[in-house]
Amino acid sequence: MGRKVYLNGKFVDKSKAKVSVFDHGLLYGDGVFEGIRSYKRLVFKLREHIDRLYRSADVIELKIPMAKRALIEAVLNTLKRNKLDDAYIRLVVTRGPGDLGLDPRKCKTGGVVFIITDKIMLYPKKFYERGLHIISAKVRKNYKKAINPNIKSLNYLNNILAKIDGIKKASPEAIMLTHDDYVAECTGDNIFIVKRGALLTPPRDTTLKGITQSAVIAIARKKKIRFKEKNMRLGEIYKADECFLTGTAAEIVPVTKVDGRIIGKGSPGRLTREFLSAFRELTRVDGVKY
Repeated sequence: MGRKVYLNGKFVDKSKAKVSVFDHGLLYGDGVFEGIRSYKRLVFKLREHIDRLYRSADVIELKIPMAKRALIEAVLNTLKRNKLDDAYIRLVVTRGPGDLGLDPRKCKTGGVVFIITDKIMLYPKKFYERGLHIISAKVRKNYKKAINPNIKSLNYLNNILAKIDGIKKASPEAIMLTHDDYVAECTGDNIFIVKRGALLTPPRDTTLKGITQSAVIAIARKKKIRFKEKNMRLGEIYKADECFLTGTAAEIVPVTKVDGRIIGKGSPGRLTREFLSAFRELTRVDGVKY
């Protein structure tokens, strides 16, 4: 039996899950989304993901046509319907169908909500054991006063162009810099470094505030590890003792080489391994059961 997709209150076969070609989510990237994970029938930090979805929608003045509780139940029911114990969930809300103009007021029917659940493995196991070799992208991160980086919107072209930079250099990820050459984030992940026992990440007003990123910060505080948000140049990444990326799909993945430069000892560092172990423990207890 094929996967079922939740679409505006109904479950449909994935081959029949369709939105209008006039949907402004398709035409203009006018919508918001979340990527979520479940582990052994526990949806990790589901409420935090739902809260972020609503914050993103509020910023672009998109009214989600469901209450938070109803949306949580829709996610859980989609997982149950597809009989998935461990899954990746893509929750999307678009502005809905309108006309060929930009005016969001022309989208009269209200937002379209759909939920896809399936399996995912972003990186092979070897990368978690040996670390990623990544590059810095030529494409710069959108200026934060032009596009709020904390809107998780359907318009991902900025990230896609940076991803293409990485693909051209056979790199699985790429670091994006701000317009003034500070490290921001990667195309799909947040970035951390460890330097002299302290955990550092770029200022969170220049990047998407990650759910996994927040979990790592909470783990650091619990372990009494010094943490700071800091503007960093690429040179500080090159000279870090350790480096790792965080994201819902990636979880926590070590980085051992950037732009051909070896990070630390060239293997996943002690704190990186500790964070990964603590994070995996957290996914067993922190979430909503179904």
